[in-house]
Amino acid sequence: MEQPVTLKKNGQINIVLNGEKKKVKVSRSIPIDQNQGYIHSKHEPLKKIEEEMSALVGMEEMKKIVKEIYAWIYINKIREEQGLKAGGQVLHMMFKGNPGTGKTTVARLLGTLFKEMNALSKGHLIEAERADLVGEYIGHTAQKTRDLIKKALGGILFVDEAYSLARGGEKDFGKEAIDTLVKHMEDKGNDFILILAGYEKEMNHFLSINPGLRSRFPIVINFPDYTVSQLMEIANKMLLERQYVLAKEAEWKLRDHLQKIKYTRSGTVFSNGRYIRNVIEKSVRAQAMRLLLNDHFEKDELQTIQSEDLLFPEE
Repeated sequence: MEQPVTLKKNGQINIVLNGEKKKVKVSRSIPIDQNQGYIHSKHEPLKKIEEEMSALVGMEEMKKIVKEIYAWIYINKIREEQGLKAGGQVLHMMFKGNPGTGKTTVARLLGTLFKEMNALSKGHLIEAERADLVGEYIGHTAQKTRDLIKKALGGILFVDEAYSLARGGEKDFGKEAIDTLVKHMEDKGNDFILILAGYEKEMNHFLSINPGLRSRFPIVINFPDYTVSQLMEIANKMLLERQYVLAKEAEWKLRDHLQKIKYTRSGTVFSNGRYIRNVIEKSVRAQAMRLLLNDHFEKDELQTIQSEDLLFPEE
C-alpha cells in the first residue's frame, strides 16, 4: 500500500488520497530523514506529539499513522491556500485491541494534536460506554447520546467496548444509540471526532452486522498485545515514576511470570499494561509491609522491590 504522503528529492510531494496520486511542487526540497531539526522547527505540533509518543512503549503502527494524519491535514491546508481541491478531512476512527494496550491514552494524545492543528476547537476527550449511551425507554437513548455528543463538540467522543451496542438485536436500544451517532457524524462531522474502540474480534463482528459503519471510519488503528520485553519496559517505567527499582532476582521472577501467563493461559484476555500496573501496586504494598515488620528504612531498601515482594494478581 502506498504511503499517503512522500517527499521526493526533486521537490515534489506525492499525496495518495482514495487511491489517486497527486503531485505538488514545493519551492524547497527537504529530505525528512536528514532534516528532522528543520521539520520540527516548522511543525511545532508534530514535535510536541512526537515527544509525547516517544514515552509510549511499542505502538509503532499507531505512531506511523498519527504522523500520516498530521501530514495529510497539513498538506490539505497548503492545497487550499493554493486554490487546489483538498480531500475531505473525515477523522472518525476505530481502535481495535485488548485492554491495557493504550487506546484511551492515544485518543487523548490525538485530541491534543488536533487542537494544535485547529482541526478541533477544544481537543478534550469524553469517555463513554454502553451505559452512558443506552437509555431505559423509547426516546431516552437518543437523548442520552445527543447529550454526550454535545459535551464532545470540539473534541473527541471515545466509546469503549462499542460492539456492546449491537448485542441486544433489533429491539435493543443500543441500535438507537448507533443510529443517533451515525446521524450526528453526518450532521456535525467537522465538529467532533468519534472513536469506537474494543476487542479486535468483537469489533470485526460489530462491523459485519453494521456494514454501513465501515465506510464512516476511514482510520482504523490496531493495538497489538505487548511482548514480554515491552511489558518489562512498561514495568520499569512505572517503577521509575514512583522512584522504585527491581532487584535483579525480582526482574527475573517478573519476566518468567509474564512469559508463563502470556503463553500458557487459556480462555482469558490478557490486560497488558493494566496487569503490570496491578502487579506494581500490589508489590509496592508488600514491600512496605516487609520494611515495616523488619524495621529497616534505609534509602536503598525503600527504593528496591525484592523478589519476595512481587505478588501477582489473578487475571
